[in-house]
Amino acid sequence: MHTTSRTLRCLLAVLAAALLLGGCAELPGNRDNGPAASEAEQWFKNGEFDRAGQAFMDIAEGDREYRDHYRLRAAEAFHEEGNLNAVAWALDGVKARRLPEAEQPRLDLLEAELALSKKDTQRALTLLTLDETKLSRPLRLRTLELRARAQALAGDPFASARTRAALNPALQGKDRERNENQIVDTLASIDAEMLKQQAASLLPGDALRAYIDLALRRSGQALAQGITQPGLPVGTQGGANAMNGEGYRPARVIALLLPIDGQLKAVAQAVRDGVFAAYFSDTHTSRPELRVYDAGNSAADAISAYQHAVADGADHVIGPLRRDAVSAVFAQSQLTAPVLALNLPERGEAPPPGSAAFGLNPDTEGAQAAQHMLDRGLNHAAIIAADSDWAERAAAAFHAQFEAGQGSVIGESRLKAGELNFAANIKNALATLPTPSAAGGNDAANPANSGVFISMTPQQARLFVPQLKLAGYVNLPVFATSHLFGGLTNPGMDRDLDGVEFCDAPWLFDAVVGLPHHGDIANSLESARGAGARLFAMGMDAYALVPYLEWMSQHHDAYLPGATGQLGNDGSGRIQRLLTWARFSEGVATPVSGSLQVGAPTP
Repeated sequence: MHTTSRTLRCLLAVLAAALLLGGCAELPGNRDNGPAASEAEQWFKNGEFDRAGQAFMDIAEGDREYRDHYRLRAAEAFHEEGNLNAVAWALDGVKARRLPEAEQPRLDLLEAELALSKKDTQRALTLLTLDETKLSRPLRLRTLELRARAQALAGDPFASARTRAALNPALQGKDRERNENQIVDTLASIDAEMLKQQAASLLPGDALRAYIDLALRRSGQALAQGITQPGLPVGTQGGANAMNGEGYRPARVIALLLPIDGQLKAVAQAVRDGVFAAYFSDTHTSRPELRVYDAGNSAADAISAYQHAVADGADHVIGPLRRDAVSAVFAQSQLTAPVLALNLPERGEAPPPGSAAFGLNPDTEGAQAAQHMLDRGLNHAAIIAADSDWAERAAAAFHAQFEAGQGSVIGESRLKAGELNFAANIKNALATLPTPSAAGGNDAANPANSGVFISMTPQQARLFVPQLKLAGYVNLPVFATSHLFGGLTNPGMDRDLDGVEFCDAPWLFDAVVGLPHHGDIANSLESARGAGARLFAMGMDAYALVPYLEWMSQHHDAYLPGATGQLGNDGSGRIQRLLTWARFSEGVATPVSGSLQVGAPTP
């Protein structure tokens, strides 16, 4: 997929502006610019590019010694005007050997752009084999952008995406967003299976992996996740001389960036209450100062809050919460205080060094559900999910993980909002299994190596599971994401879910040693009840993670026993959660025997 002309103009304008700031109009040799040349340069700076180009051409006609220099300047002015025909006219007869060495890359870049306009990709790529280490920053950025265009035009989209990924850290704001969208657009033009093969060859932490996943999701697919099980709890080694335990690096001032009003107000309140609950339960020495800043309801608000917090002396930041705000904060040229974001970036980009992204993502639950079924010896699965973004993400992650583990997805179906009769969904998703009547009984209709994965609301699940059994699939095991559990014990309503297993935050079942009991806090704080309990647990974990961020970024086998799961760094700055499994019995959800039971770090 090629870059649109509008996107090109925007990005090239930024690169051109950077080129101007870098300074490129010095006359070679010892001769000073004359009045005419100075006037032309002023017109250039004022944005009168066509006028400047004509003036440079006039000067070139009367100055044989510096003819090529002034024609190059004219070509650069016409380029800013967007007149490639005039660029070609100005460069006619210009020879690189007659230019100083410093000006030759500028000629190559203009010639490369002319070659691209004529679809001569081979010449463009040849001209763009510049030694980037010897180029100024503006020229290096322009080289990468043109090279990415040439590679895409030459039919090598993966190389083009790789080049744009190298360009990305140097861009800011909308220009970075446009470039990231181009990475995804370019990768989306590649066959899905080929994309998956390319992803499999990437080293851990490669920034391109997140963009490949985004590209695959456009077609309802995803990449399989690396589900690790770190074995070394933080804070348990180091002996008596290790203050507060191994890996503990206390913060002095933590800034909490959350919206005070708006659509995410309730979400933010639960997270904030969890952070403060962990703070007041903190028994470590040198407990930090905790300050709250309004992150607002836009990316710009979040950046402003971050800058305000740093100016006030914060040395660590928790938040923001919105995905676009996370991307914006991560995209700043320099993060003087490391950030533990409370969501993944909008376009999946990796956090800057020293920072991390932590979120309650349905993708994680879908992938771990797939692995859980495979570990149980179930290698055939039907997927039935709600018709919503979060359920679709979980379903795509399950599908990718299950097939990566040599499992077979036998059918899929989606439940529409407000729908009550799921007979057609069950029939479509389980079409390859024998019906109870054809099989001669329920046992034959439920092969031992098959199961159902669901991602749906509690209301939908309470209707679906009985209908699945009425259809004859009495013994078919069902596995789910946490979304089917409302967070409150309600045997009367949840008895129909008996036998269903789901992954969830262990704190909801008091499966984490050393943390306050969920029931005790829920009795006192409304934000810790129901579905909000997971967000409350996330706040508790965010506070607990801060002093171990540096250690965990360097020791990927280390984990923190958290309220939302067993927490580790996946090597690319993302906090991975290993969830616990629970099963409904008599309408009550309890941890599955042998499920994750985690201890607490030793102070």
